[in-house]
Amino acid sequence: MPPRERRYRDYEDPYEDEYDDYSDLYGSSRRFFGLTALSTLLPGAGLLGTRRRNFGRLLLLSFLLIGALVLFYAWRKGFVTAALDLAVRPRVLIGILVAVIAGALLWVTGILLTARETAPNGRGSALRAAFAAFCCLVILAPAATAVRYLTIQHDVVQVLTGGGEDAEANAWADKPRVNVLLLGSDAADDRVGVRTDSMMVASIDTQSGDAVLFSLPRNLEHAPIPSDNPLSRLYPNGYDCGDECLLNGIWTLAADQAEADPTLFPGDDNPGLTTTRDVIGEILGLEIDRSLVVNLRGFQALVNAMGGIDINVKERICVGCKLSSGGRIIFNNGVERWIEPGQQHLDGYHALWYARSRAGSDDFSRMRRQRCVTGAILNQADPIALLRNYPSLAEVIKDNVTLDIPTSELPAWAELVGTLQEKGSVRSLPITNKVVNVVDPDYDQIRELVQNAISPQPTTSAAPTTSAPEPSDTPSESGASPSPSEPTDEVEDISTAC
Repeated sequence: MPPRERRYRDYEDPYEDEYDDYSDLYGSSRRFFGLTALSTLLPGAGLLGTRRRNFGRLLLLSFLLIGALVLFYAWRKGFVTAALDLAVRPRVLIGILVAVIAGALLWVTGILLTARETAPNGRGSALRAAFAAFCCLVILAPAATAVRYLTIQHDVVQVLTGGGEDAEANAWADKPRVNVLLLGSDAADDRVGVRTDSMMVASIDTQSGDAVLFSLPRNLEHAPIPSDNPLSRLYPNGYDCGDECLLNGIWTLAADQAEADPTLFPGDDNPGLTTTRDVIGEILGLEIDRSLVVNLRGFQALVNAMGGIDINVKERICVGCKLSSGGRIIFNNGVERWIEPGQQHLDGYHALWYARSRAGSDDFSRMRRQRCVTGAILNQADPIALLRNYPSLAEVIKDNVTLDIPTSELPAWAELVGTLQEKGSVRSLPITNKVVNVVDPDYDQIRELVQNAISPQPTTSAAPTTSAPEPSDTPSESGASPSPSEPTDEVEDISTAC
């Protein structure tokens, strides 16, 4: 062999071992990052290529099985109904909370085991540790948020219902319709007593989810008090004392009488709500099953949590205003503000004024606006926005919402609400001045209208064959001019209120 060829052949590269080390480290690092990321995406999946493959296989199959069961449950009941059903069961919420904590810890365990089993020796250990920590954080952060929301929801259900046990029985098995009273109260820290600012009854078909909303004017006189209500002893002929005795004063009347005579409502911690429910049920000829009371702060917080609502404003409405004794609109602090006609996006404050303002319009216009807002809330509620703002909303709900639904009935209500949202329709029948003379109401006529509206085959008009009484010449409580919108006595889709 020539000397030169022998010299090149015997040459040894001094960096050859270092190149091999870098190559091995690069390949091992790629394996580390890839499998650790895989265990972050699918719990335990990264362990399948390591000696811990049995644990990884068990972890992965367990999560896939649980995920499949959850998806099947949601598909079977409908995603909205399933979410509502789970959200109102205190024991289930606790079970889900424990499962989330255990699942997150197992998931993170899989990530850390993957990182330990695949981590190479040598440079970059700090970077690899930071990557593994980041992967754990990706799992722990949403799990902590879920635990927080589940805890809040459990607390809200317990506060609103007073606790109690879950029940699986179908509360509506033998009941074709359920009637829930929806009250908006003006209770606040700067107000004495409670006045029912808006009064509606939702009558819901338990099979189809179709609902009819009946709204009542706050200035209805001669309100009948059923004989089984203790207040009937004092008012055997109804709440009859002239234009001072209006329907929206029933709550305060009962509360004051109960305070003056504790034996009048024995064992009843809310005689105002009880009597209001009894009286409205008597007016409409319906058995009121449950009631929901929301005060001003609760309503405003709900609309804000939704991100506001879109309203087709049909008339100019003043904000921060009242009517003077001379019939002139006066603005707070002298600042003139209006909600102008047309499509408007209203936050909680402006939606509240849109629903409540009486200056420049009458109570019947206000009833129409309240139905409009109700329809907007039902149709525009964004689950993502509500979920994002739920912690702050939940605190307001606990202090500003009164619910007389026991825990045992909540699953049935959740299923009913899901049925209404998925396939039901919402229509309304306002008891306007075209239907009833508020000074001298014909309650038999009102009950006939209600029965026609909830009959299985309702007609396009719920008006009886006899002509409705002429509107009262008595001016509205505010002294405002009549609303530009013509009152109707027809059952109509709630969207037409806007």
